Amino acid sequence: MQQQPVETLRFANFLSPILHSTYEQIAHYAGQTLGLPATLHTGQSLDEFANGQADAGFLCGLLYVRMRQWANCPVELLAAPVLLGDRYQDRPIYFSDVIVRRDSSYTSFDDLQGCTWTYNEAASHSGCNLVCYSLLERHKSPRYFGRRVKSGSHLNSLQLVSDGQADATAIDSHVLDVVLQQNPALATQLRVVAMLGPSAMPPVVVAKRLDAGLKDRLRTALAEMHHDPSAIQDLQQGLIRRLAPVADEHYNDIRHMLATVQAVTFPFV
Repeated sequence: MQQQPVETLRFANFLSPILHSTYEQIAHYAGQTLGLPATLHTGQSLDEFANGQADAGFLCGLLYVRMRQWANCPVELLAAPVLLGDRYQDRPIYFSDVIVRRDSSYTSFDDLQGCTWTYNEAASHSGCNLVCYSLLERHKSPRYFGRRVKSGSHLNSLQLVSDGQADATAIDSHVLDVVLQQNPALATQLRVVAMLGPSAMPPVVVAKRLDAGLKDRLRTALAEMHHDPSAIQDLQQGLIRRLAPVADEHYNDIRHMLATVQAVTFPFV
């Protein structure tokens, strides 16, 4: 693959907008360390990595796994966040938190049969793939939930449950942690009844077409960001402890779940 020079590092965010400012700080730090201007935009298509619109990006682990199945996968791994909080065990993992309203009669994932379930999108690991896998793991029918409502985002799913338009949903635990940090009152309205996972953390990826030396410098910059006193605060505001190196094998758990789910017909996948 032909390597191309880079004058500006263009990062794309394919994850929740609630973390956009944190990802922007990471992008700017990487650019500053490498001596390049850096920008962050909301990703619209995974083709951006191949066509030159995105040099690096923040990506759902499921999307990364699916891209690796392409004949010419345009990305490789840079790093993945290690989140603040004891449950993350200082590892690049996260969970899918199953949420109901505080006054709901539901008390666990195993008693949600027949409920109105909202999910962000079928392309999400935490919002859909892991949920489907967890149903199969518990020998539940693919039609376990009574009604399924696609919301379009984790934030929309939270709103639907909070407003009483849906009974339950599964939220990326990093997103939920940040939401509750920004809006502590929401914790009095909602309740976590299950933690699904853990799963490999959504990674930071880089376009393969970039110069190998530039990619190595970018990996090093991200891995060392938490050692910089001026940068650690930016990470911690997004509830990130550090950015850790990861390898493709780290995502084998998501591969296994995806293969298991694809072997069964789900009504919302």
